[in-house]
Amino acid sequence: MIRVGVIGYGYWGPNIVRNFRSLDGSRVEMVCDKSPNSLKRALQAYPDLKTCSDPEEVVSSPDVDAVAVITPVWTHFELAKAALQNGKHVFVEKPFTADANQAEELIELADRKNLTIMVDHTFLFTGAVRKIRQLVDDGTLGDLYYYDSMRVNLGLFQHDVNVIWDLAPHDLAIMDYVIQDSPEAVVATGQSHLNGHEDIAFITVYFPRNVIAHINVNWLSPVKVRTTLIGGEKKMLVWNDLEADEKIKIYDKGVDFSRKDVYQLLVSYRTGDMWAPQVEQVEALRVELGHFLDCVQHGKTPINDGVSGLRVVRMLEAAEKSVRKRGELVQV
Repeated sequence: MIRVGVIGYGYWGPNIVRNFRSLDGSRVEMVCDKSPNSLKRALQAYPDLKTCSDPEEVVSSPDVDAVAVITPVWTHFELAKAALQNGKHVFVEKPFTADANQAEELIELADRKNLTIMVDHTFLFTGAVRKIRQLVDDGTLGDLYYYDSMRVNLGLFQHDVNVIWDLAPHDLAIMDYVIQDSPEAVVATGQSHLNGHEDIAFITVYFPRNVIAHINVNWLSPVKVRTTLIGGEKKMLVWNDLEADEKIKIYDKGVDFSRKDVYQLLVSYRTGDMWAPQVEQVEALRVELGHFLDCVQHGKTPINDGVSGLRVVRMLEAAEKSVRKRGELVQV
């Protein structure tokens, strides 16, 4: 039984507590939050919980084996570091840290103490993303050409980070998991209109072998859109995460080139069937936390470990730097 302490009971914390409590391999020992109202909500939902307002009580408690850090990104490093120094495994909300140096330090500390770090990239555990990874791995799509994602809605505006650090971690983590290659460079543009933080941004990521990725994130959209297009040599895929049933559609469409002679290039367009593969309906966060417990208990490396989180933070930093320089190419 893994005993868990949760720091942060605001928007996402209640989901963490609910799922840890529902899993056979864990028990939530403590919940910490600086807000009395948040602790009151926690006790109303779970009267048996121990609560506190000082994170030190959680990270130093002998009754806690793992700490979930569900707080603003600027607090992640100090809280996760304190937990690791006290011998606790760590589950950290996305993005992992506020910069790559912090992430590298936490990874080194966890390695030295033989502790597990998992970064909360929940989408990697959805049925849709796991199906997409399967389609890439088994060669259904062929060699990848591009990854094009749109994640837009009206709000929710954040006071401490821009839209890149708020929404893009989802898509960058999915892209990293699907493409499985190291990015070479990032170009990003964005603009702020209301609170001094960029509320709309466009990110382009260049990969080896002519693979290109594009991500559009926006807090100022009149409609909510969660759509990703992935183009491959053999097949093309559309993932609409707002669809209730057919979230993924695969199209047997493409372009073939052949050279008739030295002067003439023949182009043929392939149009075949469309089909929607069955996608497992699961609560991704429950699957993710189950994976975390399994890794802690058996010393496994999570698919969304600290190194995975570091790769995302490096791309976020590169995108931010590019935005500041009006779309300058930044090496990753």
